[in-house]
Amino acid sequence: MDFIGKRIYFLTVSMVLSVIAVVILFVPGLNLGIDFASGTSITYKFEGGDPGLSSIRNALEKSGHGNAVIQKSGTDEYFVRTTDLGDTGKDVIDEKLREIQDVKLITLATTSVGKSVADDTVKNAVIAVSVAVLFVMLYIMYAFRSVPESYKYAVAAILALVHDIVIVLGIFTILGIVVGSEVNSIFIVGILTTIGYSVNDTIVIFDRVRENVSLAPNRAFRANVNISINESITRSLGTSVTTLTVILAILLFGGVSLRDFLYVLLSGVIVGTYSSIFIAAQILVAWDSRGIFFWRRKI
Repeated sequence: MDFIGKRIYFLTVSMVLSVIAVVILFVPGLNLGIDFASGTSITYKFEGGDPGLSSIRNALEKSGHGNAVIQKSGTDEYFVRTTDLGDTGKDVIDEKLREIQDVKLITLATTSVGKSVADDTVKNAVIAVSVAVLFVMLYIMYAFRSVPESYKYAVAAILALVHDIVIVLGIFTILGIVVGSEVNSIFIVGILTTIGYSVNDTIVIFDRVRENVSLAPNRAFRANVNISINESITRSLGTSVTTLTVILAILLFGGVSLRDFLYVLLSGVIVGTYSSIFIAAQILVAWDSRGIFFWRRKI
């Protein structure tokens, strides 16, 4: 299959999706957890019956927290996230919740994060992702040092990586609206894992390109890349399908605590596989042909 000849379609789809993802990152924006936005989260268990979401909402409104986020996390368990409650704020909420008849209130977990801690978490997350991207670029330049202009491979891989991160963030923004997924510390772990997976998949194809360029240096670079994609696509898709099967199994039968992390991995594997095959290699060919603006020049 001539993947390179169809690059205008692949790159156009990615550009459109990336623009949409950037737009929804600002409106409505990511659903930040307390790790990034500060506040208090409480997990309650109600023994003796399920009071219902409306009863809990009414109790929180009476305690002065009408804007609290409430999610049902089990048969009779609820997750509540509010602004920072301080030392006595939780006692007020507990008092109002205990007024719900015929139920016994049990606090399973309480987590509070102040504004300064949340700001540090944001800064550390940005640093972690930036350092990961930098070392990925340096590693690719070193690994492909025997290839002329190895920096092109590194830049193409990083552009594909940025594409992956942007689209995953867009997907997670939608999940935040639909199922209440939150950006927290484990989300950053998922993003870093996605970076590693995406780069690994890209390097598999790039390594095949390097071999074919060495074996047939007189063949057009475009042809070498297209042959490399066709030779690597079965392996890439096979690895991705196997990984997705495991993620889906854990997502369906695992605990709620891992749900957001698995959402990141699920979307990251899908987008990363797509970008490795249909984006990174296309950028490499376009740059090599001095037609990086792919819509203006066809090779």
